[in-house]
Order: sequence, then C-alpha cells, then structure tokens
Amino acid sequence: MDRTALVVGVTGVAVAAMLLVRRRAPEGSYFADGDRAAGIFGVLATGFAVLLGFVVFLAFTSYDAARSGAETEALIVAQQVETAQLFDPATASQLTEGLVCYARSVAGVQWQRMEDNTIGDTLNPWAVQLFAVARAIDPATATEQSAYDRWMDQTTQREQARNDRIHGAVGVIPTTLWIVLFFTAVLIFAYVLFFADRGERPLVQAMLMGTVSAVIASTLLLVYALDHPFHHGIGGLRPVAMQRTLRVIDEQLASVGVHIDPACDAAGNRI
Repeated sequence: MDRTALVVGVTGVAVAAMLLVRRRAPEGSYFADGDRAAGIFGVLATGFAVLLGFVVFLAFTSYDAARSGAETEALIVAQQVETAQLFDPATASQLTEGLVCYARSVAGVQWQRMEDNTIGDTLNPWAVQLFAVARAIDPATATEQSAYDRWMDQTTQREQARNDRIHGAVGVIPTTLWIVLFFTAVLIFAYVLFFADRGERPLVQAMLMGTVSAVIASTLLLVYALDHPFHHGIGGLRPVAMQRTLRVIDEQLASVGVHIDPACDAAGNRI
C-alpha cells in the first residue's frame, strides 16, 4: 500500500472515531479537570517522543551504514578492476570478468533479494570464484607481488562493505520495540478520544485527532522505511553506485583496449 494513502487512511479512521465519540461526549470533554488531563497527556506524549526519537536515530544509523556500505563496495570493485590489470593477461581477464559479474549480481539479483528480504547468509557466487582465481595466483614479479597484496587488502575491504550493506537489509529494530511503539501509539489515540467535546465544532475536534494521528502514523512509517532501506519509492536505496561503477569499468576497459566476455547476464546470473 502507498505510504501516503496509509497515513491518510489511518488519519481518516481516527477522525471518524473522534467524531463518533463526540456525539455522546459531554460538553467540556470527559475530563472534569482539563488542565490536569492535558498535563498527563503531555507526559505521555513526551515519553513517546523521546522513545521515537531514539528509534529514529537507531534506524537512520543503520540506513546510513547500508548506504555507505553500498557506495564503498562499488568504489572498491572499480579499484580492483585496475589492480587486476597488473597481473598476467590470463589472470587479469579472469579477475576482471569475475568483478564485472560480481557488480552485475550486486546491482541485479542480489539487490532484488535484499528488497525481498531473502538474501540471508548466502554468498555472492562471483566472490567465491574470485577467491578461487586469486588463490591460484603465483606472483612472479615484484609488480605482481605488490598487486597481489593490494588485491587481498581490497577484497577484505569489499567484504566488509558488503556486510555493512546487507546488515541494513535485515533491520535493526527488535520486535519488542515495535510492540512498545504501537502500544504507546494506541494509548495516545485512546487518550485523545477522551477529549471529545460535543460543545466544540466538529472541525476543531477533527483537527485535534487528525493532527495527532497523522504525526504518529507518518513517523512510524518513517521508522519502518529507515529500518528497511532497500525498497522502491521515496527514500529507498537503489544500486546507483554499483551501476555507475559498471559504466566506469566499461569506459576504462574500452580506453585501454581490453575486451572481456563475462559469463553472466545483465542481472549477474551465470550463463
């Protein structure tokens, strides 16, 4: 469901409930002491706001780590393509083809699995192939030895960046915290209903409930979006960095006259 439609729907239901309760509500609301009731509501709302602020910070930290991980991973793949060219032609070709397929897989099938939350602990198959090729390398010159050391360092950095990216796909907010958030939101909704006052105009009562419910609903949706950053739509992370890296790799290889024939399709599936 579209998030905007969800906020509008929740707000509409809350306003309808307020106007329904207002029909039987006494003048001046159900509270005999409005000031005391407003003070208690302030405490309840403040507690919810503090908790929500902490959760938003936690979710945004995970979101930013996933975004940074995706960008770092893409940058390191481009750097490894350059490093691969320092080996003998046969090895360079194998490593380059493996890196291209790795990048295609990240931007294609792997990214789709993150959006579907089905990536789990599965490895990128092209990373396994790259490791097999690298393990068979026997550096014969000082240049190849230096390139080999650099390659292994970059592999470690790439794997760390991949872990940061995948970590954001599983979410960091525990279920118990979600339960507390929704329970508190329901309490606030129920408490606002006791401010129903048939002596006030319907528009005022609708604004009272509508603003509260809209803010709570939209903020909870924000938390969910940050906790699940890989999705289509506004704010969703897309494989822009790795797609850009693929274009850069094509331009780099074409400029030096290197031709490769990757054993994968555009989505990174093995042919």
